[in-house]
Amino acid sequence: MALPEIRLLQAAIALAEELNFSRAAERLHLTQPALSKQIFELEAQLGFRLFERNHQIVDLTAAGRAFVEEAREAVLHIERAVMAAKAVFNGADEVLNVGKSAYTDPFLVSTLLSVRLPLFPGMRVKFWSNYSNELAHQVIAGTLDLAITTGVPDNPKLSVLKLADNPFYIAMSLDDELAAHRELHMEDLHNRNWILLGRHANAHLYDLIQLVASDQGVCSSDIHQVMTPEEVPELLLEHGGLAFLPPNAAWRIARDGITIRPLAEDRLRLVTNLAVRSDSRSRLVNEFVKATARKLSSVGQTAQRKLPLTE
Repeated sequence: MALPEIRLLQAAIALAEELNFSRAAERLHLTQPALSKQIFELEAQLGFRLFERNHQIVDLTAAGRAFVEEAREAVLHIERAVMAAKAVFNGADEVLNVGKSAYTDPFLVSTLLSVRLPLFPGMRVKFWSNYSNELAHQVIAGTLDLAITTGVPDNPKLSVLKLADNPFYIAMSLDDELAAHRELHMEDLHNRNWILLGRHANAHLYDLIQLVASDQGVCSSDIHQVMTPEEVPELLLEHGGLAFLPPNAAWRIARDGITIRPLAEDRLRLVTNLAVRSDSRSRLVNEFVKATARKLSSVGQTAQRKLPLTE
């Protein structure tokens, strides 16, 4: 059987993520009929349906879910192959593929970019963005060499170097009564509207917030889920809510009537690691991790610096 073209894989991935032909077609810069034709062509090549659809609903079949999960990895490998070839063509001898999330502290990114390896003078670092749990999966799958992850549980398939250990920050309006505190505890948040980054972003942290609250007899009056920190200010000001955010995300919105305070809960720490496969035998990867550890040590673990309070 001939393997499907990458354009067909990309069509299936987009439709699986959007579950809507119009939105998926717009994302791929195609017309809706053109996308439908590509999906039909792919299913004809495979000999089975990837999607169940009618005029209102698009959903993945069981076979479709399995196919799209592997198709994502295949497309990532192809993208890496292209980037690696371009880097070599432009003079880089080795390309290190490193994952990060949108909320990664820019200091950590610049630290990794500043690492130099005498044994690999032509090394180039290429960053790829995703949610932390997905980054961990990609490292295990081998589509990334390393990843900066936050809030990912221990996994025997990963070895990690701790980069930072920070509290959650609670964002609120400046006139909120809790703004008078220098730090907050979970009990202070009882019976308030909570704003959380969606569970899909990091299921472990989302569930841990609920667990710690439940153990202390604390509950919210309502929960709003958001995709990005930029959605938070309107909810804070309109509903008088409290948003749980990573430090870097909290500082992005701490202005125009919004202030932030650290959440002093030992069980709710945001541990950021540099993760690599436990069985990695790559000399480049291992040397890079060692050099990163030395770099952080030389700057006095600035990555774990304390952030000043916003007044």
